Amino acid sequence: MDAAQIQQVRRFNRTVTQRVGVLHDHYLGQDRPVGEARLLWEIGEQGQDVRQLRERLGLDSGYVSRLLRSLETAGLVTVEPHPQDRRVRSVRLTATGRTERAALDTRSDELAASLLEPLNTAQRSRLTAAMAEVERLLTAATVTLDPVDPDHPDARHCLRSYYAELQERFDTGFDPAHSLLPDAGELRPPRGLLLVARLHGEPVGCAGLKLPPDAPAEIKRMWVAPRARGLGLGRRFLAELEARAADHGRTVLRLDTNKALTAAIGLYHSAGFHEVPAFNDELYAHHWFEKRIG
Repeated sequence: MDAAQIQQVRRFNRTVTQRVGVLHDHYLGQDRPVGEARLLWEIGEQGQDVRQLRERLGLDSGYVSRLLRSLETAGLVTVEPHPQDRRVRSVRLTATGRTERAALDTRSDELAASLLEPLNTAQRSRLTAAMAEVERLLTAATVTLDPVDPDHPDARHCLRSYYAELQERFDTGFDPAHSLLPDAGELRPPRGLLLVARLHGEPVGCAGLKLPPDAPAEIKRMWVAPRARGLGLGRRFLAELEARAADHGRTVLRLDTNKALTAAIGLYHSAGFHEVPAFNDELYAHHWFEKRIG
């Protein structure tokens, strides 16, 4: 890791925390610190599942419980068991909580305006464009890749979404029954694996790796949710699966794809894959790729 880059990140963090006022106990002039204010904002008008709220913010359960107790004591939220599953807790804003959230919204706008006001038009454009890029990159850095069982609910969600998208994009539609889909056993160790990408705890992509004993390793069912595209997840999936295939002693990595998936085809070329003759009879494939690895 580059030491100069680390120091730049630290300087950036210090500047931002000071400028937006998170060092003060009374964030945005309210009678609560930034942690409570942020939680109040994230709960929103519709309320939230406490577990999902915790995962989205990346906070441990004990800290979230303390924040919620403070907000509940102040009369801003109510925390109750979910009516359909008492193991799940839901949090909602009270009328007082909604009023304070509205004030928080107004003051957040005022703070944003105060950051932009001293700058000229060109500087404002540069700052907001830089912020958008930083937001995108920081979001990408929060995505996790984890091996999961193909029958895990997150894996099943991703695969269903993947099939639905192919049905819309392929000229012929897409029927999983007519495709060379790996069965669940082919995506479980030692015959393979399935990675699921999660953003704030929610599944946003998947990619499988087949490790047959008598053939090259093969990437299958790589998909990224539309809302997570532009974060570099496709390239990250490829790199992770390549590394895992190499760890298993494989020297060749293969994949096939459909002509409609032009962005994927461009990604494979840029990642070092080259086109080869068909190595299977996949009904929906028009292009076959291979890469030497390890």
